[in-house]
Amino acid sequence: MHKRQAIDNLLEQKTLPAGTREQLGGVKQIRDFAGNELGLPVDNSYRDYVDTGREYVVWNVFAAPDLSIDARQWCYLFIGCLAYRGYFAKDDADRFAAELASQGYDVFTGGVSAYSTLGWFADPVLNTMLRRDRIYLARVIFHELAHRKLYIKGDTDFNEAFADTVAHAGVRMWLGSSGTVQELQAYDTAMLHEDVFVNLVLRYRDRLDAVYKSGLDDAEKLRQKQVVLNEMKVEYGRIRAGWKDDDGYDAWFSAGLNNAKLAAVSTYRSYLPGFEKLLAAVNGKLDAFYGKVEQMRGCTREQRRDILLSGRTTFAC
Repeated sequence: MHKRQAIDNLLEQKTLPAGTREQLGGVKQIRDFAGNELGLPVDNSYRDYVDTGREYVVWNVFAAPDLSIDARQWCYLFIGCLAYRGYFAKDDADRFAAELASQGYDVFTGGVSAYSTLGWFADPVLNTMLRRDRIYLARVIFHELAHRKLYIKGDTDFNEAFADTVAHAGVRMWLGSSGTVQELQAYDTAMLHEDVFVNLVLRYRDRLDAVYKSGLDDAEKLRQKQVVLNEMKVEYGRIRAGWKDDDGYDAWFSAGLNNAKLAAVSTYRSYLPGFEKLLAAVNGKLDAFYGKVEQMRGCTREQRRDILLSGRTTFAC
């Protein structure tokens, strides 16, 4: 909080690096588009900038039993339960992950470039959000502002998939109004590859779930687990061969696979197809989409899960 600097003031400084200047110079347009065109509660967020002095602002630790795809939950005041535990220091995250691993959990630690304070504070732009191009910056801002629009305590999968849906739709609308044809085509290709990757992960997660719920003894389940994970890597290799220069998921696979790593992906994306069907059902109109999603606030977590996984666009709780 005490490191934040007004973006308008920074842009007047001649010593500001050119890349940072270019990124920060576009934030106002992204903010205005989020508020005026996407109906997101911008308020005073993203008017300031903070250099955290590190690669990621937070490291999230995911954990799952060695014979289960269900991620462990941690509960907190104000925000409810989450399928991960976050740390501002990587060393602390690594120590906690090692402690969980010593207890027999599969663990995965992933760096995070931004998070939302859900309206408790005016969120700043972080240096970690400027690691890629302006499209990535817009996507992150739209995603985090979507959490301020709608957030249900204790339902991580719902919250993250909702925010991702808004971010994807928002970026396409934004590029359609202020981007180039090449940028939109590149974004669509990247999103297609992302969908292929996620679908691959979810399919193999379901295969693992079937193994874990089978009548096999634990030793055989562990053997089958490695077989499934190895087959997943082989299939990714075949897919990757057709992607030319897109190596965005190579490091994810090369660092090893386990239940926690697959759970981290499913936490953000398992409900995305359901949300996208809801958005399509209202012809892409975000205000109507928000109204539909708001109706699910009164549902139980299980009801929301059934609605989104079934792809229903009409429902009552």
